[in-house]
Amino acid sequence: MGSSGFSRREFGLGAAAMASGLTLGCGPASPASVPPPDPSDHQSLLAWAAAGPLRLEPERDEDRHPIETLDFWGLRPSQTVLELFPGRGWYSAILAPYLAASGGRLIVASWAEAPNPEAEAAVQAAFDDHFAQDPAVAEAIGKAALTAGSEPLAEPQSVDLAIVARNVHTLMAAGLVEAAFGKVFQALKPGGVLGVEQHRAAASGVQDPLARSGYVQEAYVRELAEAAGFALVGSTDLNANPRDTKDHPFGVWTLPPVLRTAPRGRPPDPRFDTRPFRAIGESDRMTLKFIRPLLGEEVVQ
Repeated sequence: MGSSGFSRREFGLGAAAMASGLTLGCGPASPASVPPPDPSDHQSLLAWAAAGPLRLEPERDEDRHPIETLDFWGLRPSQTVLELFPGRGWYSAILAPYLAASGGRLIVASWAEAPNPEAEAAVQAAFDDHFAQDPAVAEAIGKAALTAGSEPLAEPQSVDLAIVARNVHTLMAAGLVEAAFGKVFQALKPGGVLGVEQHRAAASGVQDPLARSGYVQEAYVRELAEAAGFALVGSTDLNANPRDTKDHPFGVWTLPPVLRTAPRGRPPDPRFDTRPFRAIGESDRMTLKFIRPLLGEEVVQ
C-alpha cells in the first residue's frame, strides 16, 4: 500500500509472512470433508462455505459480517462473480467454494502493474497455493488483470455480481478508480449488482483524491458509481462502527487488523500504545448495493 494507501492490507507485512511460510488462516486448510448441501439452497450453501476449511481469519467475521453482507449484495447459486483485488482471499475463501459447489464461477481481478511487484507476486502466489489445496474450488476461479487501458475484466455482460471490498481507496491511490468502475459496469449483465464495502470518511470536508488515510466519503463513492452508469438500490449499516473517529495517526491502518504503529516505511514503534485502537475495532464502513440498470429501465431509488 505505498504512501498513498495502495492496498487494504500492509503489503510488506503480508509478503514477509508469506515468504516465511506462515499460515494465512487459523491453521492448514484441506479439501472440504463435509459435502455441500443442496446447491439450490442458498442460505445453507453460504453457511457451509463460510464454515469451510479454506477460510482465512474467520475470527474477523464478528467485525465483517460476511454472510450477511454477501446476502445483502444478492449472492446466489451458480452466479458468475467478479472480485476486485482479493488480496490473500478473505472473501474468495467463501465465494469460491460456494460457487464451485453450485456450478458458478469466481473471477478475481488483480494488478496488471502493481505498485510493489515483489510483494504482489508473493500475495498472488499465496492465493494460488491456498486454493490449490482443493482442486475443485481452484478450478472455479478465473483471473483477470486491471489496467488503465481498454482490456476488459470479463466478457461483456457476463457477470452477475461484482464486489469491491475495502478497496475503493486502493483504486483511487492508483488513479484507476474511474476505469475500474467503468470496466465493472461493462462486465455486469443488465440488472447485475456491484457491491461496495469501504472505510467511510466523515461526510464533511473535501475528499482527498488519493484517499491517503484509507477513508472515502460515501457521497464520493456514490458519485463514482453513478458516473459509470450505476444506480444505487440499497445500503446497510451492517459494517458500521460508531466508535471509529476516523482521525487516527496512521490512517485506517492504525486500527485492527493492521495496527500500524509508525508511518509507512519506518520500523514499528514498540512504544506506540495500540490499546485504544484495539478497543475501537475495525473501521466504520459503508456497505452499498448498486445495479447496472436493465436496458431502457429507469431505476427508482
